[in-house]
Amino acid sequence: MILRVLCFLLIVSSGATAQTPLRRFELKANSAKFWELIPKTAQLEKVSSGMGFTEGPVWDEAGFVYVSDEVFNKILRVYPDGHKEELISLGDPDGNTYDAQHRLIDCASVLRAILRIQPNGTYTVLADRFQGKRFNSPNDVVLGPDGAIYFTDPTSDLPKDQKQELDFQGVFRLDSHGEVRLLTKDLTEPNGLAFSPDGKRLYVDDSAQRNIRVYDFLPNGTLANGRIFGEEPGVKGEGVPDGMRVDRAGNLYVTGPKGIWVWNAAGQHLGTIVVPEQPANLAWGDPDSKTLYITATTSLYKIKTNAVGFVPYLTP
Repeated sequence: MILRVLCFLLIVSSGATAQTPLRRFELKANSAKFWELIPKTAQLEKVSSGMGFTEGPVWDEAGFVYVSDEVFNKILRVYPDGHKEELISLGDPDGNTYDAQHRLIDCASVLRAILRIQPNGTYTVLADRFQGKRFNSPNDVVLGPDGAIYFTDPTSDLPKDQKQELDFQGVFRLDSHGEVRLLTKDLTEPNGLAFSPDGKRLYVDDSAQRNIRVYDFLPNGTLANGRIFGEEPGVKGEGVPDGMRVDRAGNLYVTGPKGIWVWNAAGQHLGTIVVPEQPANLAWGDPDSKTLYITATTSLYKIKTNAVGFVPYLTP
């Protein structure tokens, strides 16, 4: 992602394995509704650190979190006590999810492909082209209400020595037969995405435009009526809209400048969870799906909430 090169330079130049926290943890409410979701007594806990640039968290019922490390090119299992196990060494892994069969799906930016990864670390390329042209650098991925895989394909991680073949940055649908369908190419830099709990909306953020868009999701797996849902303005270096998740009530949790921006379904910014390191992505976890796991620069954090997360591959 955007910050990972800077993070890598800081690690190399200092010889450290973790970056000094950039800011202190805070809860900033814009509405009393924020406290209904995030209790005033909530504490942010650092689960593990010493990574290069963390992305793509996915909580597993076995009790660990899958985390992509974009600097050290690995997907890791991170356990509650902080220790890490390598699942696979892979060039620039990014967003992850499970498919309908509970198999790990990864956006491999350098390979410019969507992969299915087995527990033993072997993988299968599910798709790497659209109409014969290679993807740019698949970034984030979610399981759709129809069982298909939906992903974004910006150029943000396109290897500098490789040619861009598609003349747009799109949002795609990948079905179980391997068919790839373009859903929209009207975003400048599509990044994080999430479905509403009822499956009737698809949210996609645009890191370049610093906004979140929402589309009506139709029964045939297409999109309609795209419009601006919200904006996350900020200054350079504070972060941009990136990973996102929803809870079962339809509220959105979107990484952005300084932390996690919490939105209700009507597009009101309820408040912000300010995280010490700039976050890139997040996932619901723990047996009750009330804990947000946050990948933030060199670390994995977690915070207990009052909300119940919507997890497509776990939620009936």
